[in-house]
Amino acid sequence: MRSIVLASTSPYRRQLLAQLEFSFITAAPLYVEKLDQSVSPELLVKHLAYHKAESLRKHYPDALIIGSDQVFVDPRNRILGKPGAFDRAVAQLKAMAGRSHTFYTGVAVFDSRSGEAAVDYSTFSVTLRDLSDEQIRSYLRRENPLDCAGSFKIEGLGIALMERMEGDDYTSLIGLPLIKLTGMLQQFGVEVL
Repeated sequence: MRSIVLASTSPYRRQLLAQLEFSFITAAPLYVEKLDQSVSPELLVKHLAYHKAESLRKHYPDALIIGSDQVFVDPRNRILGKPGAFDRAVAQLKAMAGRSHTFYTGVAVFDSRSGEAAVDYSTFSVTLRDLSDEQIRSYLRRENPLDCAGSFKIEGLGIALMERMEGDDYTSLIGLPLIKLTGMLQQFGVEVL
């Protein structure tokens, strides 16, 4: 099997990819992501995922490189990513509480030998419960999800924030849509099963 590289420093994406039970390495992408509000979230996450994967081309000249990125759209139709700071996480969750939100997760497989790529995205919607300021702060102190789009970890205590979830692939909400990725890898000759 060809070398597979996950262009990510995210422990969540690494854990998800490990579920497919094949060998891979991780490497920090050499691409600085920018959230362009003038681009649709679908195109934005595909663009970010592709450029993260492609950025490692020279370092891994004969590999399949996987890139992924995630954003969500807030009630004011702004595209948001990771909060990065406690106060921004509080603001994100306060704005999200009691409402439905759609997360967009882009995924790309880049063949550094041929230059070919497969790029797609997945969506997943969540509806948060009505939450008090104390509940939000308590959650953030306990789980510290400052590196997660939406300021929560659905695979952890963040599930308690939810009223409803809807989508085809829950792994896209965590940050790497494994259903789409499995099909994309198959296009490049990687048979997971």
